[in-house]
Amino acid sequence: MAAQFGRRLRKGATTTAVAAVAVAALSASGAPGTPLVGDSGDQQSTGTTPSPDDSAATGNSPYYTDLPPLNTPNKPGTTTNLPVTGSAESGIPASILAAYKKAEQTVADSDAACRLPWQLLAAIGKVESGQARGGRVDANGTTFSPILGPVLDGRGFAMIKDTDNGAYDGDATHDRAVGPMQFIPSTWAVWGQDGNGDGRKDPNNIYDAALAAGRYLCAGSRDLSLAADLDRAVLSYNHSDAYLRTVRSWFDYYKRGTHEVPDGTDAIPPGLGGGRDWGPGSPSPTPSPSGSTKPAPKPSPNPPKPGGGTPSPTPTPTPTPTPPQTLAGLENAGTGTLTATAGTAFTERIKVRAENSRGGPLAKVSVTFTVSGDTDAAFGGGKKTATLFTGADGTVTAPVLKAGEKAGKFTVRATATGRSLPAVTYGATVTARQADAIARTDDKALTAAPGAEFAGTAEVKATYKGAVAAGVAVTATMITDDAEPAENDKGPYFKDADGKTVRTLADLRTDADGILKLPKIYADDTTGTYKLRLTTEGGATVVIELVIEAPEAPAA
Repeated sequence: MAAQFGRRLRKGATTTAVAAVAVAALSASGAPGTPLVGDSGDQQSTGTTPSPDDSAATGNSPYYTDLPPLNTPNKPGTTTNLPVTGSAESGIPASILAAYKKAEQTVADSDAACRLPWQLLAAIGKVESGQARGGRVDANGTTFSPILGPVLDGRGFAMIKDTDNGAYDGDATHDRAVGPMQFIPSTWAVWGQDGNGDGRKDPNNIYDAALAAGRYLCAGSRDLSLAADLDRAVLSYNHSDAYLRTVRSWFDYYKRGTHEVPDGTDAIPPGLGGGRDWGPGSPSPTPSPSGSTKPAPKPSPNPPKPGGGTPSPTPTPTPTPTPPQTLAGLENAGTGTLTATAGTAFTERIKVRAENSRGGPLAKVSVTFTVSGDTDAAFGGGKKTATLFTGADGTVTAPVLKAGEKAGKFTVRATATGRSLPAVTYGATVTARQADAIARTDDKALTAAPGAEFAGTAEVKATYKGAVAAGVAVTATMITDDAEPAENDKGPYFKDADGKTVRTLADLRTDADGILKLPKIYADDTTGTYKLRLTTEGGATVVIELVIEAPEAPAA
């Protein structure tokens, strides 16, 4: 559970006792020497607890202290490929795993030096909430009901008065840790993220919480490929040696191998109370005098009959398991041609369909749409990526795509988030803004004396199908009077940014009203009548006469 309260928080004795068992087991197995970052030659833990950073946050909710199995899970590329389903210990629910991997990639894009491994998020998620209660989340990654830590009312834990008016934890008197990564509301107010692009920062959403945890762990200049920095990051989440050792053991376990299991099929770890919700106002666990707990006696499975004797046990019916739904791939769900004029929205929406291994639709699949290529087109808010989930029919539609001002071709890729399956690629084209007509807004003569500046400025208006044509590119060229006009090398001219003489200006643009005011025009010493041709993107043209004439001599 992450919080920003220094060392004010403390563990309940009950949890400390359980954690002590975990520490003893780790010590016996030589855990302090376990590599923290895999077998790639990176630094290893020294086995000592480093001091927390000055800004370290401390957590104190009871956490999942069970250790991973001693056996090593299968890993792709070793003996066999990982199954779709398997051990509830090494398996991670699909949406939860996708959220961890997406958070890793998002952090890598903006803070590559941190080297955040998704397995660290998985280890903390396992310890904090049993992977969001075994993957019990909806299609958007939000837990079906809030995951709440105990009331921090000073009974067994710190006294932390309400900081969010109950907005996140439902308690307007005291704070409680919230969500699958167990953030204190005041910490979430600082570190909360929108990991799934829905415009909200929800601590109960695994995509939001995983990204927030990743940002939190990468605070400062940490490099999580270094064991000392990784230890400091974990301790900043919860400054407890037992917590560090437990997280490290799961981190190492997941680094050796894991696999995806369907959401909601992973077992809820024992001791999490079906979701770690102690209920508003309920007392915190009370430590026993000896510092250990004694389990309550289990009721006999076959209680005596009122008249004596023992009844025969009633066999428990075995439920028929639902065949696992395996994602086989994505396919285009009927998306048409993607074309749009610069500055407008694409009328066609990108749509994909997720299929299971039998060719049927698969719901709750996270799909990431990515705009790529040399383009300024983007989804709403200028975002280049958007992640959404398939519905009951297995389909999902991308947000509205808007063309920028850059004309040309680009692609949009749809991928199953966090999975190595072929992407579905869509070609898109942005065409330049066009005008089918252009004309002067007045008929004033444009004249100048040799070597002087033309009086007045030429102004034109462009339209397309009778409507204003805003932002249309226009080329202005001084042309000859030939049957096939070419650029004139004498007569009127423009000046470029460096003050040099030019007789062609490209990529002039009409304003929001379709109006283009030409820059200043100058005359050389050659008198005569000349032509200025304006051509729009779309082929519309207008020719304007320019006259260079000597001033009349004064009357005698």
